[in-house]
Amino acid sequence: MRIALCQPDIPQNAGTILRLGACFGVSVDLIGPMGFVVTDKRLRRAGMDYLDLADMHQFPSFGAYQAQVQSRMVLLTTKAEATAHEFLFQADDVLVLGSESSGAPTEVHAAVDSEIRLPMRPGARSLNVALAAAMTLGEALRQTAGLPLRPPVDLSRS
Repeated sequence: MRIALCQPDIPQNAGTILRLGACFGVSVDLIGPMGFVVTDKRLRRAGMDYLDLADMHQFPSFGAYQAQVQSRMVLLTTKAEATAHEFLFQADDVLVLGSESSGAPTEVHAAVDSEIRLPMRPGARSLNVALAAAMTLGEALRQTAGLPLRPPVDLSRS
């Protein structure tokens, strides 16, 4: 499983997603052009010391990324019909997210294998990209048995 941020423009969200990836052992790909540099202090503040654990890769463009990725690409978009909870994830999927300000470019929509959305109540437009990444990654890892879980423990009080 991987997360790909296509043209991210808010460093705090990218830092949060890098921290998410570090905590769950998921690589994060940053695809340019980006609205910040990876040394941005806002990205570092959001990622905290988890950035040292993050498996991050940078690509100058979506074309360069697409030439290297071999896994199925699944785009999170508010325009999709299917929800993340209806979708059947595979362990090597790439979860693709567009920029916070404009979403994914047309070329990304045309290139991905599937598009999914998170279910929201009527009238709600979208979630923060880091929240959407976390919710979708959690569901994808749950489905593919990729969560770093300990054996179940009986926590009931008898």
